[in-house]
Amino acid sequence: MRAVVTRVSSASVSIGGQTVGAIERGYLVLLGVGPDDTEAVADKLAEKICNLRVFEDENGKMNLNLEQVGGTLLVVSQFTLYADTSSRRPGFTGAAKPDVAIPLYERFMEACRARGFRVEHGQFGADMQVASVNDGPVTILFEL
Repeated sequence: MRAVVTRVSSASVSIGGQTVGAIERGYLVLLGVGPDDTEAVADKLAEKICNLRVFEDENGKMNLNLEQVGGTLLVVSQFTLYADTSSRRPGFTGAAKPDVAIPLYERFMEACRARGFRVEHGQFGADMQVASVNDGPVTILFEL
């Protein structure tokens, strides 16, 4: 799995002009699923992201995690994280097919919810418009 995690002060995802998910302080997670990913990988990635300490403490140090600041997550499926950029026109055959990717995308979100977090999300495979106000900016890449 690959994820781009951005610390945000707000983020939303819309489909056809309708907002389907929105958060205030928390993480915007763009999530890509590879063909060899498993439920264990989804669980491990959720654990890493939910415990990531990138919020500032009283001393201005990035030392607090999502739970400590009362944050939420907005998760958006992003198969393009598996783009093959060896040519000018990217190929996406490295991304998992929907029959593999959808259950793992949902498993990742459920693993975050099981940790007590509110999780908003887009719609797998939809043409989505994502808006965010990056905080910092702080953006972390994950690949498991």
